Amino acid sequence: MNIMNKIIVWHNPRCRKSREGLAATQKVAEEKDLELDIRKYLDNPPSEKELDTTLKMLKINAMDLVRTKEAIWKENFKGKDLSEKEIIQAMTKYPKLIERPVVIFGDKAVLARPAEKVYELF
Repeated sequence: MNIMNKIIVWHNPRCRKSREGLAATQKVAEEKDLELDIRKYLDNPPSEKELDTTLKMLKINAMDLVRTKEAIWKENFKGKDLSEKEIIQAMTKYPKLIERPVVIFGDKAVLARPAEKVYELF
């Protein structure tokens, strides 16, 4: 299948916001007859390169994708002057730090919080 016919969702099934974003994405996929690739990113974390590319598609910096209320962040990174690369490395090492759900379609992406933001991709 052509990548342009596929919607990719970085999903955490234990997160209510992620489930809401996935539900909205599934609706769009059905309406537009697109394939859906659900990536449980806690089990299959993105690489540094994938994160960097996705941040460019989201048009945000790495810090904007970090869940700063997570204990991992508070205990290991809060208050430190980190570079963009170091923040990306932290998210790769600790994928729980990545805000969710991230929805990718073609060369565009959104952080689907609220879930309706997924419609901005189409």
